Amino acid sequence: MPRHHPEHSTKLVTLCESGDVGELALIKSLLDGNGIRYAVQHEHVGALYPGVALLGSRVMVEERDRQRAEVLISRLALQIRETTGDVEG
Repeated sequence: MPRHHPEHSTKLVTLCESGDVGELALIKSLLDGNGIRYAVQHEHVGALYPGVALLGSRVMVEERDRQRAEVLISRLALQIRETTGDVEG
């Protein structure tokens, strides 16, 4: 059972999917740090079968937190691109 499973949620929605264990750890840390409760489906399947994209983990958040979580994830993606030099300028 996921550590931050919302017990009284009316509806969970998919925030993102990740087949990469490191990326999933970053996403979970970001959500934890911002007080957004989440659930992860198939969290450990990627560790069993690394490199199999069809077995990615699905991060789900409460519907009311979706927009804020999407903004946080998009900022994370921008910071990663800036750090790796992938930003088009």
